[in-house]
Amino acid sequence: MQLDYLDFEFSDEESGHGSFDAMASVTADRLPAVLAEIDRVLAWAEKAFGPGAGLKDGLEDGGEWDCEVQRAEELGSPPRTTVTFTLSGSPAFCDAFRDKFELFG
Repeated sequence: MQLDYLDFEFSDEESGHGSFDAMASVTADRLPAVLAEIDRVLAWAEKAFGPGAGLKDGLEDGGEWDCEVQRAEELGSPPRTTVTFTLSGSPAFCDAFRDKFELFG
């Protein structure tokens, strides 16, 4: 699946889990596309590994994955919205995520 706005960086944790972090800063006309891209990633994660993100059995409860999305409005000319998106998961989740979204590292 191609991603046009989200460029993920990977970091691993001592627990064996990993995290993928992405940030996009866009004008208002591009924000719906960024949010739709996040929705596509989350839909894949839920379909492939079941509910996460505190919905049921997130990582802290022994689940396979979890996520966090934050938005910040930046006043300027033109105004922009910065969206940060973090996905954390088990080693199996991280491997599948890399394969699905053609990420390396």
